Amino acid sequence: TISVESAYAQTTGQLKTLHAKEAIDPIKLDGILDEASWQDAEMGVDFWQYWPSDSIRAKTTTEVKITYDENFIYVGAKLYHYNKKKYIINSLSRDFQGPEIDGFHVNFDTYYDNTNAFNFAINPSGAQREGTIADGGNGSIDVSWDNKWFSEVTVTDDYWIAEMAIPFKTIRYKEGSTVWGFNSFRLDGNANERVIWTSIPQGFSMSSLAFDGELIFDKPLKKPGPNISLIPYLAGGTSKDYEGKTPRDNNLAIGGDAKIGVTPGLNLDLTVNPDFSQVEVDRQQTNISRFELFFPEKRQFFLENNDLFSNYGGETSRPFFSRRIGITQDTATGQNIQNTIHAGARLSGKLDKNWRIGLLTMQAAADDKNGLPSINYGMTVLQRKVMTNSTISAFMVNKEAVFNDSEKDYDVSLDHYNRVIGSEFNYRSINGRFRSTAYYHRSFTEQDTLNKEFTSGILVNYLTRRFSILTQFNEVGKNYTAEVGFVPRLDFKRSFTQAKLNFYPQTNGISSHGATVEYEQIWNSDRSRTDQMASIGYDINFRNLARFSLMGTIDYTFLLANFDPARKSNGVFLAAGTDYTYKRITWGYSSNTRKTVFYNFNGSVGEFFNGKIFNLNGNINYRIRPIFNFSVDYNYNRLRLPEPFNDADLFLIGPKFEFTFTRNLFFTTLIQYNNQLENVNLNARFQWRYKPVSDFFLVYTDNYYTSPVFLGARNRAIVFKWTYWLNL
Repeated sequence: TISVESAYAQTTGQLKTLHAKEAIDPIKLDGILDEASWQDAEMGVDFWQYWPSDSIRAKTTTEVKITYDENFIYVGAKLYHYNKKKYIINSLSRDFQGPEIDGFHVNFDTYYDNTNAFNFAINPSGAQREGTIADGGNGSIDVSWDNKWFSEVTVTDDYWIAEMAIPFKTIRYKEGSTVWGFNSFRLDGNANERVIWTSIPQGFSMSSLAFDGELIFDKPLKKPGPNISLIPYLAGGTSKDYEGKTPRDNNLAIGGDAKIGVTPGLNLDLTVNPDFSQVEVDRQQTNISRFELFFPEKRQFFLENNDLFSNYGGETSRPFFSRRIGITQDTATGQNIQNTIHAGARLSGKLDKNWRIGLLTMQAAADDKNGLPSINYGMTVLQRKVMTNSTISAFMVNKEAVFNDSEKDYDVSLDHYNRVIGSEFNYRSINGRFRSTAYYHRSFTEQDTLNKEFTSGILVNYLTRRFSILTQFNEVGKNYTAEVGFVPRLDFKRSFTQAKLNFYPQTNGISSHGATVEYEQIWNSDRSRTDQMASIGYDINFRNLARFSLMGTIDYTFLLANFDPARKSNGVFLAAGTDYTYKRITWGYSSNTRKTVFYNFNGSVGEFFNGKIFNLNGNINYRIRPIFNFSVDYNYNRLRLPEPFNDADLFLIGPKFEFTFTRNLFFTTLIQYNNQLENVNLNARFQWRYKPVSDFFLVYTDNYYTSPVFLGARNRAIVFKWTYWLNL
């Protein structure tokens, strides 16, 4: 057995390297690797396990080679099979997910700054996946980034071969560079292991860039060719609003995007009359809290380079939240609706190895029906790398009414504006163990009070294989206003600490287990304490991918406003100025996700304010690999409060049908029943990828009442969208 210390030795001096030689003959992309260039290429071997153990060599052999020519960087990998069982392929769709599957990944840190990287992956069916890595790889890989690259696979009983051709103009790098940060990892479902070229301890993310090796090119890289892509679209459809009793609306629209590589490191994205009708519908949530819920952004234009624009502040004090753009509220129904965006532009990327820049502007149309003027949304970011892999950022977010008719009567003053200016410092140690963040943001409006219009915070996190501790403090002033941000609560100070202790037993059944302790306290300027939470929990991770958790929590809440947990229109409120201490037990169990049928059961039971709560949530899944997956998400909350307050039984059920007929043909149907919103939603989405990154979509959406008439029609729409990716 190889010691843990030797497994991680490369982080303390034994740097792993792979040399990329220029191709000596043309590469034919066929998944065979029989060209002379592949025979001449250096082989990367000796992969380490990351899971279930992180201190031994991989059970199965993985070989990776890299070569390049003037236009492409090529990756060839031979991945030996653990046994004669079928490869585990859950889906043929792009951006496939899941730790239990078979898949091969490469990460390219093209500026070798241990901060940002590109990820490319493929599975034995040939399905592609690409994404970006930010913040040194501390989080997950963002697969929202889409681009055109090429690949082929061959599959045998004993091994499979992956061959990739990635255009240099697809990825950003410095002209003349000879060294990139590099890592490669493999998910092997049959061997039940995840393996990686340079070893990473389990306490760290598998995509952590702190443990990268080096990819060394034998010649300085040339400037890539022009990178200009046009993506026009044609969309149309018909809709009917039964709730508003309006006539049927038929529409036809054209527009498109353009992607222009200004320099090898700097991209300009343009959009004209953008259409988001093909975007997957939100997963609904039950809200028994006092605050607004967070829904993730799903619109492609806003997701690319998301880390440069959105990763500021804390979870409850984000200065920029792109879902505020192009979405408004219907004053008649209170529902969120899309507001037309005329055009937008985003310039983002690296000026050099040390400087990143981001410029964003979006112009939304006026909405006369709801009394909204035309609004311009903008953000400017400048980021400087300091020390080895730390950054200092400065930004400004702006929302302002422009290009409006002063003779019209709007609900918002045409002089109105909202701006947030801020600065952040992010520190990451070279070994990835220590990171910290400090920030200060200040908001400005035309009615500036110069009092408590700020938010600030500091976070410190220390991480090892066995132990981690995170502590943070943040404050939001009572007049802080970020209209393009996500700030569900004002006028508070919050401290939070979390400590984890993990154990890695040398047993066949359990891969790891450990305890977690958390403590949170919130107070404001009017009272010493408004909220407090203390919890202790234990997690067990099994080698068959199952997981069990148990946690006990004590909460304290002082209500600053009247609150009805059931959120009933005729409800009796818990009164402002009252306080409550309540306890609950929470548990969770996830089964082996490699099985045909797998499930996730979570629940809690205990006290809730002055009453009782029972919650059960999770999902049940059935699949026929790799073409079909059926899942049912469920969430049930049983609230029992003493008289005269409201009891409630809140149900949220969401069956989903997913068909991946081929790598280019997909059909998804999601049905959601939510009795808190008294709504049933049906969303069916057909996608045909007829060429690389070019699609045809057909989407049907239906919403129904559940009360007073069950399945009474609310609104209905069917739309199509055609897109074409054209490289110039």
